[in-house]
Amino acid sequence: MQFAGVLPDDAPDPRIEASQRLLGLPFPLLGLTPQPTLEEIDHPAIAEGTDAEGRFQLAVSWSYTLWRNPEDRADPVNLVHLSEYEQVAIDDAPPWPRPPWLIEYVEMMRYPRVGEAVRTSWNRDCSEHTTLTHQLVDHTNYILMNQFREELGLAPGPTGDGSWQVRHSSVNSSARVELDGNSVPAFEIDTNPFVYAIGAQIRQDVVVTVVIAREHLPYISLSLQTRTPATS
Repeated sequence: MQFAGVLPDDAPDPRIEASQRLLGLPFPLLGLTPQPTLEEIDHPAIAEGTDAEGRFQLAVSWSYTLWRNPEDRADPVNLVHLSEYEQVAIDDAPPWPRPPWLIEYVEMMRYPRVGEAVRTSWNRDCSEHTTLTHQLVDHTNYILMNQFREELGLAPGPTGDGSWQVRHSSVNSSARVELDGNSVPAFEIDTNPFVYAIGAQIRQDVVVTVVIAREHLPYISLSLQTRTPATS
């Protein structure tokens, strides 16, 4: 979520629109199994592609707030390390009123965010780009590019191909993951120093992929749960 300019205090909550876009989807959405250390952020990232025949792809990604000590949310261990600039930006309230949902969003920036960790991807047409391997690699590189730029030495601005990227050869096709209480076949990427990734084929046209920063892994159970049933 990004905002520019001054929003009136009655500006509509963008989470409402995002939720409405998910109504009636013809495929199930998945997320991490509810657990004390995670709080789901209820405005998913939605990426959609359309052509002359209509929608041909849709990806829905869920993010989470991480609580290292969920028993005491006031424990400083729960706070994320902020730069001086980031700290001032959060602490200094502007001299104009803001909508409550924006105040809440800014306040939650004090805590670690497990961003776009679980992605459910639906594709109308099958191709080499819709395979589980390709989707897992794509999700992993997306997280690396957006959350680990400094560690990877990436310059600001558009980012092209490079040695920082995970390749298809990094995918292990003999993993397993827990889904709705059952152990199912999965693909994983366990060779990157910054993230761990795992994914599974849900239907011929649906895959789920999970990418988590390694520093967060000790606090998270990588089990998945169906959020909504398919409607067709």
